Amino acid sequence: MMEIIKVKDYDAMSEKACEFLAERINRLENPVLGLATGSTPEGLYKRLIEKYNNKEVSFKQVKSFNLDEYVGLEKDDPNSYYFFMKDKLFDHVDISLENVRVPNGVAPDLNQECEAHDEAIKAAGGIDVQLLGIGGNGHIGFNEPGTPFTSKTQVVDLEESTIQANSRFFNSIEEVPTQAISMGIDTIMSSKEILLLVSGENKADALNKLINGEVTEELPASVLQNHPNVTIIADEAALSVASGK
Repeated sequence: MMEIIKVKDYDAMSEKACEFLAERINRLENPVLGLATGSTPEGLYKRLIEKYNNKEVSFKQVKSFNLDEYVGLEKDDPNSYYFFMKDKLFDHVDISLENVRVPNGVAPDLNQECEAHDEAIKAAGGIDVQLLGIGGNGHIGFNEPGTPFTSKTQVVDLEESTIQANSRFFNSIEEVPTQAISMGIDTIMSSKEILLLVSGENKADALNKLINGEVTEELPASVLQNHPNVTIIADEAALSVASGK
């Protein structure tokens, strides 16, 4: 089942997502969250920190697994997703870093690291809520078009469009890693619940295809049509094509 919640803009999306996630964290005894990086969830994390500071939510019992990490970046590299998560959320709330797992992009055996990520998710009892964004080309995590729906966590080659999109975070495009470890589509689909956040006109086409198009590996996010419990929180600009405006 797919529920679509339409909101006015990015701030409203972030606020609604914060309410959604805080409710789950407070209700579940030992919440297991799948977390995402990038500009889409930044507003959400900011609001979760505010909620924590107001004593409206606690992360003490939370375990988290990140969707992805660049290959070749150390944890303390400002462009690593581990650094991002600490900077944008973990350092500001009461989550134990022992309960946090971001794939290790400099692991000596990357394939083994991918397997370990999936095993750790299973050992935690599976992900209760997986947070996602969507790429302009329809990717979820770093699962680029053509990724098999049966994929587990794996090392992926990033498409040129993804490298271009991520280059805004780096000094030059040459510095952008060309590979990442990403939760596989099957790994994502094993989550009990999925929360997809979408903002901006540049995502409108991909979101329209997700909602109204066919389920195809050429648009990885379209697989969400097959998940029993998906909530999409999207702003007016992101829904402009799907809603015919």
